[in-house]
Amino acid sequence: MSRGAADGGRPGVDSVRAGYVEHGVRGYYARHGDDYRNPHEDAIGEAIALADGRRPLPAGRVLDLACGSGEATLALATLDGERIFVGCDPYTGDAWRARVPHPLLELDFTAIAAGALQPHGPFDLIVCSFALHLAERSRLPGLLWALSRVGAELLVLSPHKRPAIDVGFEQIDAFVHRRVRVRRFVAR
Repeated sequence: MSRGAADGGRPGVDSVRAGYVEHGVRGYYARHGDDYRNPHEDAIGEAIALADGRRPLPAGRVLDLACGSGEATLALATLDGERIFVGCDPYTGDAWRARVPHPLLELDFTAIAAGALQPHGPFDLIVCSFALHLAERSRLPGLLWALSRVGAELLVLSPHKRPAIDVGFEQIDAFVHRRVRVRRFVAR
């Protein structure tokens, strides 16, 4: 059982979901962004290691999109290969900086869809853990297209099948580990 904010711990799975419903995504992170931790961190780390075992994830430049407090970056840093990490999240800067010694871009999905990542790329891998499904459906095609222009591969971890990724990328692998859905794509 996950600990929630009511018992003095970090927000757990149910309280994050409830926070999104009560306050919206922006409102939730305005309240909890500074001390955010993904309650699925252990499963995320395991899923990233499994993805790498199925086919090695690229070394080189890695963008941790919607990076939270760096859960995906910390997992990727344990794998073979030299990687240069850049985080990207408009809400969790303090949480990222508290755990990860890498640069942070404070860009939201709207800015990225408008091309704000272009000057910072290219990236060999973009990883997005538990966040891409939060993009507004109407903005998703533009966001995916912009990501495909700066990233050679995209690794998406999510609690379900959303979002459908049908612009800019071609899926090359998919599996589920401990209720974490992992999908891997290459840019077209």
